[in-house]
Amino acid sequence: MRMIKFILSLATTVGLVWALQTQLTVKDKSLPPLGPFFNPFTGFWKNAEPLKGFTPKDMDLPGLSGKVQVVYDDLLVPHIFAENANDAARVQGYVTASQRLWQMDITTRKASGRLSEVLGDRTLAIDRTARRRGMVFAAENDLKGWQTSPEAFQLLEAYTAGINAYVAQLNPADYPIEYKLLNYAPEPWTNLKSALVVESMAENLASRDDDLPSTNALQRFGRDTFNMLYPEWNPKQHPVIPDTGQWKDIVPNLPVTPASTSRLGMQSAEQPSMPTLADPDPYLKGSNNWAISRSRTQSKNAILANDPHLNLTLPSIWFQVQIHTPQQNCYGVSLPGLPGIVIGFNDDVAWGMTNVSHDVSDWYRLQWTDAARTQYQYDGQPRNVDFRIEEIKIKNKPALLDTVRYTVWGPVVFDNDPKSELRDCALRWITHDVPEHNELGLFLSMNAAKNYADYKTAMSGFDCPAQNFVFATRSGDIAIQAQGRFPVRAPQQGRFIQDGASSANAWHGFIPQDQIPSMKNPTRGFVYSANQHSTPPSYPYYYLGDFEDYRGRHLYDRLDALHDATIDSIKTMQLDNFSLRAADALPLMLRLLDRTTLDADGRQIADQLAAWNHRYDADQTTPPYYEVWYDSCYMNTWDEMAAVQKTHPMLWPEAWRFLDLLEKDTTNAFFDDKRTPQRETARDIVNTSFREMQHYFQSNPQQRVAWGSYRGFALKHLALIDGFSRLDLSNIVGGQKSTLNAISRTNGPSWRMIVELGDKVHALGVYPGGQSGNPGSPYYDNMVETWAKGNYYELLLLSKPDEVPARTLAQQVFNPGK
Repeated sequence: MRMIKFILSLATTVGLVWALQTQLTVKDKSLPPLGPFFNPFTGFWKNAEPLKGFTPKDMDLPGLSGKVQVVYDDLLVPHIFAENANDAARVQGYVTASQRLWQMDITTRKASGRLSEVLGDRTLAIDRTARRRGMVFAAENDLKGWQTSPEAFQLLEAYTAGINAYVAQLNPADYPIEYKLLNYAPEPWTNLKSALVVESMAENLASRDDDLPSTNALQRFGRDTFNMLYPEWNPKQHPVIPDTGQWKDIVPNLPVTPASTSRLGMQSAEQPSMPTLADPDPYLKGSNNWAISRSRTQSKNAILANDPHLNLTLPSIWFQVQIHTPQQNCYGVSLPGLPGIVIGFNDDVAWGMTNVSHDVSDWYRLQWTDAARTQYQYDGQPRNVDFRIEEIKIKNKPALLDTVRYTVWGPVVFDNDPKSELRDCALRWITHDVPEHNELGLFLSMNAAKNYADYKTAMSGFDCPAQNFVFATRSGDIAIQAQGRFPVRAPQQGRFIQDGASSANAWHGFIPQDQIPSMKNPTRGFVYSANQHSTPPSYPYYYLGDFEDYRGRHLYDRLDALHDATIDSIKTMQLDNFSLRAADALPLMLRLLDRTTLDADGRQIADQLAAWNHRYDADQTTPPYYEVWYDSCYMNTWDEMAAVQKTHPMLWPEAWRFLDLLEKDTTNAFFDDKRTPQRETARDIVNTSFREMQHYFQSNPQQRVAWGSYRGFALKHLALIDGFSRLDLSNIVGGQKSTLNAISRTNGPSWRMIVELGDKVHALGVYPGGQSGNPGSPYYDNMVETWAKGNYYELLLLSKPDEVPARTLAQQVFNPGK
């Protein structure tokens, strides 16, 4: 009996030991081996940090040529004091990795299609899409271009070496907690991974196109109706760069024969049953920036402001840092994985960016010459495809080998999907090109800039993703430039899918650098951008894209009325929750509303809407009524698009065009609901939609809440782990995508910065997160509530390490190592 008990006890012990050392799967969730994860010496307990301190160790760092001192302030911002740029880059790599290593790893895994290596086959579709869009191919080409700038590339290599010095000294107990949860180990950093960080931003900011929806809409409605529904210029808007006669002598060199449009797309006008719709009005990843001249500020110093709107996550997309060398003294935010500072300031200048929003990707329909799809027609001759074999490793499963066809245009992204309308199309995307310059060189040059001439020199080194670079100097200059590598296209070229059998449909070179839109010291006293059109239609080069109409108009109005500006008045602009779109739309809707048909509840809602100040403050109870009513009006008007959207993606008219029809053409045929026998007008649509809105809230009384709660807002951890997220902010976060404070459920101002360039720089900034990527650190989310409440931190541009001892948290010294 004792032997049986011993055997059972031994079996239980062995089973428990096995279970604690084995990765388990519960439903579709993978759990790490629980033994190592709960180990008190090496498990997740080691990731907790003391509430009161951060105590980095002095250390030797191989490759340094001199001592580097790092001062961490009370926000855990590292202020790097180095004797040269290479040493500064090496230490920047080290300290960034010490706080954001897992974030850097997972960002580049997503961009390169390597998530499945650590997450299993649930991310296989994401990985295949990344590979098929040519993300790694683009990053490889980045490196080819960057290597032509030896000085900048040397700084990249130093940065990479600094990251790897940090990785090399880690032991499993020190791994960031996400590695322990996902049961994998950090790997060495590479220059290619830094290029993938750039490509991740390019995918985010320069990959949207409407070629297929536009082609389908053109075929469905015909040219005249298409032109009526989808004009490319809103006459009410103010462009980033107005026409002052600077383009009158420019004549683009274009072929006489216009580019041809492919007829790929809808083959029938039949309407299937109502499908679930894609979002017809998606959140545009954008930003605001502006610079105000001395003539408009109270202090008579130039002021610059920037708040890039991006997907908000924990850890934050940005990492604050100061870099001080004999050649520069610069502060701002960097992208983890890239050296230098992306948005920031130094003693003499400040700069910021918004997305230009140009469409720089086109689809070309191929004519295959054989069933195996190994050749396609090009200028009357068969041309071979190039095959690129993508090996996608999958955790606990055999690797997948995916063959991607590459053409003269680019990769054939969807040829593995027989249902895709883009199956026979190749993608021409600017980011696939070998860059003419090292984009890193722009930021490294800008970090050390002292005047407008330095700014203009730096600009020429940037290709993609194109940005509106706003600029200001201590001497009083202000400027803005829409910088990127822009294709020269014939009118309407790139708006629709093109015929890939002819080289005549290729881009006709690129807009020369000296003809890219820019402006310096305008008499109006300010420059600005909010993702609106770069220029008016008089600009001689054709371009297209996704442009914002309402933030830009409102920002112009506020700047035009602003005099004696101060940092406090700039804050109110960045935090402005007023919606010009709502102010344009609601009076039109109320004018068409028949109040005599409303019951008491409906009249109360209508009265509340009429009294609304068009602000999306978190505690306002009116915005939810307006949002549902407007959306219902929009969708009921465009039932023709909704009817086929699921099977044939359709282009949706822009909001400004919809409101234009609502104001001036209330009997337009598109207000007619084809599902009913009578002919509806805009008045019918507005009243039907109001009843639908009222019914929605009567059926869902829990939705009659303030705007913050109705919209919801969450700062999600990158791995979507709720315990590492902030889900408690909805009641204090206002804003909406059409307001300057452009906040949606998961997007918004990722870095609010205001810089006044006086004899001594005065700068404020904040982002929704913290410097540390460790959820166990007090510096993981310590800035979140400050950001949510509309407050800022003083940014310290130190001239020496001990300049502000009251805000010094810790110091660290890096010495040259063997």
